[in-house]
Amino acid sequence: MASAPRALAILGSTGSVGEQTLAVVERFPERYRVSALAAGRRIEKLAEQVRRFRPELVAVAEEAGARELAARLGPAAPPIAVGPEGLVRVGEHASELVVSALVGAVGLAPTLAAIRAGRDIALANKEVLVMAGALVLREVRAHGVSLLPVDSEHSAIFQALAGQRREDVARLVLTASGGPFRTWSEREIAGATVEQALRHPNWDMGPKITIDSATLMNKGLEVIEARWLFDVPPEQVDVVVHPQSIVHSLVEFVDGSVLAQLGLPDMRVPIAVALAHPERLPLELPRLDLAAIGQLSFEVPDRKRFPCLDLAYAALALSEAAPAVLNAANEVSVAAFLAGRIAFPAIAAANGAVLEAHAAQRGGARLRDLDDVLEADRFGRAEAEAWLARSGEVR
Repeated sequence: MASAPRALAILGSTGSVGEQTLAVVERFPERYRVSALAAGRRIEKLAEQVRRFRPELVAVAEEAGARELAARLGPAAPPIAVGPEGLVRVGEHASELVVSALVGAVGLAPTLAAIRAGRDIALANKEVLVMAGALVLREVRAHGVSLLPVDSEHSAIFQALAGQRREDVARLVLTASGGPFRTWSEREIAGATVEQALRHPNWDMGPKITIDSATLMNKGLEVIEARWLFDVPPEQVDVVVHPQSIVHSLVEFVDGSVLAQLGLPDMRVPIAVALAHPERLPLELPRLDLAAIGQLSFEVPDRKRFPCLDLAYAALALSEAAPAVLNAANEVSVAAFLAGRIAFPAIAAANGAVLEAHAAQRGGARLRDLDDVLEADRFGRAEAEAWLARSGEVR
């Protein structure tokens, strides 16, 4: 007798990862059904998803969006929740797996709520572990749920570690595409426009994540995430630039052996790995042809041109709260760049200044609960806005 389809709740359904998750669900309707969806302000897109997948609950960012969604759906509209409380309701809703695909700090509270409700988590929202790694892992262990990575790099490590003893791991190596400015000089990078920064060479992602790739902050955040996700000290997490984005990450063992996960850059693969674990889904995607690719190259990241990477290691060394502060500052500075308020190099300058302020004022701050995380987040945002207001970098 066939088992019932697995119920999924998706936080961030109208974003890039959310849409690709729904593409996988649509390909395997006998295996998955959508129980709840949460989105922000893309109401027309959300309405289309509700019509196709018929969730039992939907959440949107604002009351105006809720009214628009209700008008678009008419009598067929499911219950519509609003704001941060709505996200938490989706996280807690009856499901077997919650896909956490929101972007930024907004994803932390609903993901924690899902964990506390006993839901397994497919984690694409890297800020959840960046902001509150120790707290989240404590909750995961306390509630006996699975935390499955969706980021291509962490999924690659997860796959390479399958069947291996963790005490045999010597090093985790995250690969980075290098972003659109990998071959640019410092002078060229200083004049980079928003349009240029959004031209990622390999991946199709949202604007915030794409800018993080251009600064290499995305890789810094992934270092922090890997530290918690795989329970390794920061010095055992390394980064190498790999422009082709074919090797998604590697694991080095104590005997010198290295296992890598390879594949064409397509987020549907790590999404499917998380949804089906420990099984594999037969995806009808183009296959990797190494002979056709011909060459795979690797480089040491240039920390002078891309200082955000070192800021992540500095935050891990500083305090439990420092990564949350850095993440908050980065969200503010990236938003300022996207809005045309600051030049591209000011993203790293603002982030570094906020981290210095945290070190001077709050040295060894620890994270005891969600309130501590949210206070660190508030501090980072306030300091970043203050730096932007007084800095000559503001246009």
